[in-house]
Amino acid sequence: MSDPILTVADLRVSYGRVEAVRGVSFEAARGSLVTLVGANGAGKSSVINAVSGMLRPAGGRITFEGADITRTPAHKLVARGLVQVPEGRQILATLTIDENLRMGAWHAGGTAQSTIDAMYDRFPVLAERRALPAGSLSGGEQQMLAIARALVARPTVMLMDEPSMGLAPKIVDEVFRVIEEIRASGTTVVLVEQNARRALRAADHGYVLQSGAVVRSGPAAELLADERIVEAYLGVDGGSARRGGPPE
Repeated sequence: MSDPILTVADLRVSYGRVEAVRGVSFEAARGSLVTLVGANGAGKSSVINAVSGMLRPAGGRITFEGADITRTPAHKLVARGLVQVPEGRQILATLTIDENLRMGAWHAGGTAQSTIDAMYDRFPVLAERRALPAGSLSGGEQQMLAIARALVARPTVMLMDEPSMGLAPKIVDEVFRVIEEIRASGTTVVLVEQNARRALRAADHGYVLQSGAVVRSGPAAELLADERIVEAYLGVDGGSARRGGPPE
């Protein structure tokens, strides 16, 4: 993979004595869509939270645009262009839609309004309800708000953690359409997904995680076409795994 904008080398994440991530390495080329897939409990979210600065790694090295960011806190990474859309959306339900977007643009200063206006053009449902509490939105609309909140931060790399979780199939289609549009605009996307088939169909390169380690990697189309990998690691569509198992 040429010209990596993000490189993760031998990443380890521990919760007390439990090692959740064991030597994970991957990279994302500039402008690409890379996906980390695997069953619930595979360590995907722990990886993405370490990359975004939400967790402190127990070991390894994370490089963004040539700089070591392994110990850099999340708020500084956002200002540098590394932005996460968290699992479960984590919108601020009692604040209005507009206030949520302004929270995402906290570092943009005088340019924030033009970026927020662009999000309203892109997501008309948010524009129509901008003065309403974010908690009044449906699950799919809340996911669009979470994505818009990340986009107003003008990311160079967007980290997305389980964006299809809990959504109806029709809404999942819309979410993936937006993800593909973001990638097409030039933003690098690192996507964590249990819906492995859908993620691999959208991605350039894929990494399959199991028990905190990468067990397979390669061009996404090749992984998807290998029935042995699909049967051994990817399950049916991620839905059955999502209904049980330990948290990541």
